[in-house]
Amino acid sequence: MDQGIYVITLVGTALVLFAAFSSLIAFRFGAPLLLIFLGIGLAAGTDGLGLDFDNAAVAYFIGSLALAVILFDSGFGTSLTAFRQAAAPALVLATIGVLLTAGLVGVGAYYVTDFSWLESFLLGATVASTDAAAVFFLLRVGNISVRERVRSTLEVESGSNDPIAIFLTLSLVSLIGSGEAIRPDALATDIALGFLQQMGIGLVAGLFGGYSIVRLVTRLKLEQGLLPIFVIALSLLLFALTGAMGGSGFLAVYVAGLMAGNARLRSTAMLKRFQDGVTWLAQIIMFLVLGLFATPSQFASIALPALFIGLFLIFVARPVAVMLCLLPFRFSRAETAFISWVGLRGAVSILLAITPLIDGLENGRALFNIVFIVVLVSLIVQGWSVGPLARRLALTLPPRMGPLNKVELELPGSAHHELLAYRVVAGSPVERGQRIPRWAKPSLVVRDGRSMTYQYAGRLAAGDHVYIFVPDRYPRLLDRLFASPVEMDPEDAEFFGAFSVDPDRPAADIEAAYAPGLSDDEQKMTIAELVREKLGGRAEYGDRAPLGPIELIVRDVDEDGAITAIGLSLEPPAAGVSVPVFLSPLELARRLIGKKEAGAPPKG
Repeated sequence: MDQGIYVITLVGTALVLFAAFSSLIAFRFGAPLLLIFLGIGLAAGTDGLGLDFDNAAVAYFIGSLALAVILFDSGFGTSLTAFRQAAAPALVLATIGVLLTAGLVGVGAYYVTDFSWLESFLLGATVASTDAAAVFFLLRVGNISVRERVRSTLEVESGSNDPIAIFLTLSLVSLIGSGEAIRPDALATDIALGFLQQMGIGLVAGLFGGYSIVRLVTRLKLEQGLLPIFVIALSLLLFALTGAMGGSGFLAVYVAGLMAGNARLRSTAMLKRFQDGVTWLAQIIMFLVLGLFATPSQFASIALPALFIGLFLIFVARPVAVMLCLLPFRFSRAETAFISWVGLRGAVSILLAITPLIDGLENGRALFNIVFIVVLVSLIVQGWSVGPLARRLALTLPPRMGPLNKVELELPGSAHHELLAYRVVAGSPVERGQRIPRWAKPSLVVRDGRSMTYQYAGRLAAGDHVYIFVPDRYPRLLDRLFASPVEMDPEDAEFFGAFSVDPDRPAADIEAAYAPGLSDDEQKMTIAELVREKLGGRAEYGDRAPLGPIELIVRDVDEDGAITAIGLSLEPPAAGVSVPVFLSPLELARRLIGKKEAGAPPKG
């Protein structure tokens, strides 16, 4: 027995180490890292190295715990500002979008498989939600820079759309397993009430749990080494209690993470570092276990219908659901297309596909194999192409600032202040003589190995290390002072316009110079107010406001969202690739009218 423990430990740690090492390959060649984790699990499984793992209940248990850890960290890393601006479209996608996707995929699956209608919709439910691990990895680790609203919508959607997919899957599995006659009205009522229960309990538990975590961390004087373990254990306790009460534990841990991550906790930097490591470990273990559980030799018999369903999901079901859900919101066609394309499927879908096996459904294994292939298709087709597509749709943004050399130091007993250590970079604003704000308290400068107080250091020079005591809400303002200047290439210069204009100048100056046709009320605004009004009341870095022959571009905004720099383009860059399927109803009507007028015979 002892030998067995050593062998299991040896194989498990070897797989984790190999998966971690494979990240070097993934970053080198731009491969989706989660696909590599899944591939390692497949290679080590029954049809590879011969590791026989066929325990559906254990796989589901491990995957659920790992997903809870990932969702808590996802919420912890999401700012409330980003959540607020993306909450409405993201939550519509996370609810109505999941239902639409599940229904469309279910219809498609019914006609290419031998499944019944209920089994087809069960298949649709398992692949209806996007995968938080895959989406967060691509957007954050992949350094894909797009508009904050687009990024936030994708991240909030992926973090909050699992509960309804899980509820739909479990409800359909229970219904199919019971073999009872189906009454559509009763089924719809049961699903609606069950969903409200899951979401309601999950939301309330998440709010209470997040508040409790914040209060406990603030009041208890735990050792710093125990603090991150305490927090992650509390999140898993919340997950278990919420599930036991009949609510969505996944929603609860996401909401709790959102609250805790935006509270002014002590040792926040240490908590983030610890959770980054735990989340990576959770992703590796989850994908390895799910890969080990699969049997690739069984894929051949269902490969064609599974491939069709995967492509149908990517090119039909997800785009249609996203287009319908985002119609009420101010997203461009290119942004809608990008949000549609980044709807990757991953471990959540495979995890849900295990539930029919646990309940012993007749076609459970076939359904699992189809879902596994669908996930592989999604990671291969979408995972490799997100960056190129963002550039193709002209959605990428130039960097706001250059490289920064900063270290955050923990201070015992200081929950609302931080000690930051900056290395002065050549060409940065402070190196050029710009003063450090009064609310920041520089305490020490280390120059050529010698320590001196800031008052006697004189002008800061490149290579100096500066230690600054600051309130925790201001570090991002300091980052800009210590960052190297951004090298603007010709494409960036074209993106931001030929020259800048003063945001506080009256918009009447724009009318006088370029005659874009502003109304009298618009001319009374400042240029910043005009741009904000044209953008629907909120401006982001990189936003563009067309005005007749010119285009005004937001070059920068401050911490409160106020526009601080605007560029003007006399020759706006060509529009991104046209995506006809994402035309809004008004745009579609205009095009149809235009075609009719163009095709009409001349009068007279």
